[in-house]
Amino acid sequence: MPLLERQDDLIRLLRLRADWRTEDLSVELGVSTRTVLRDLDRLRDRGFEISTMSGPGGGVHLEPTSVLVTSQLDGEEVVALILSAAVAKAFPWMPFSSGAKSALAKIEASLPYERARQLQALMTRILVGNPLKSPVSRERSISPLLARLFETAFNEERLLAFSYLDRVGKETRRVVEPQGLLVRAPLWYVIACDTANDELRLFRADRIGSPHVQAQKFVPRPHEVIHSVHPDARPVESLNS
Repeated sequence: MPLLERQDDLIRLLRLRADWRTEDLSVELGVSTRTVLRDLDRLRDRGFEISTMSGPGGGVHLEPTSVLVTSQLDGEEVVALILSAAVAKAFPWMPFSSGAKSALAKIEASLPYERARQLQALMTRILVGNPLKSPVSRERSISPLLARLFETAFNEERLLAFSYLDRVGKETRRVVEPQGLLVRAPLWYVIACDTANDELRLFRADRIGSPHVQAQKFVPRPHEVIHSVHPDARPVESLNS
């Protein structure tokens, strides 16, 4: 049984009664007791409040009030919500931005400490700048594949290779460390260190082609270094400040 499906079944069982023993849960799910204990820890990481007590009257207990929306979202989905609200907030005339800010503050407050800390570290690498004032002609359409591969390289801290079309139309092959993301609607940019010269620079998404994630890992630079590439942009971490 896939991991997420098994965890959903485990949540369903915990909602049915409050006196489960881990041994009984393992029988119901058809897995070992050790696997049940690992799944319980994963559910706690997702935001569920689960207590375990031994002895008469004990068992595994799910606190009903802990079943929040954040329990159903993984890290990337929470980042997507926060980033979407931050981009909308950059347009003062956009409706519902104040409501989004309030909702996201509640989501952030409901996250377990360790998960909130990890998310906060990730968000320091994402910047939102002012929308571009003048119309921008795109060099080429942005492939959905680029967005997906950038997410992978960014989250897993792996090198990203691609072809790049510079301002004068010359195309070169680049291998970079995707250190951050800059959003300036309607465009977005990869904040990256070019491995050829260790220089931090911006790569416009519409000028990137043939992306490929490499196996080699990199070490994220301090967020002050990432922010220096565009000092006027605001880190998403300050969305609710």
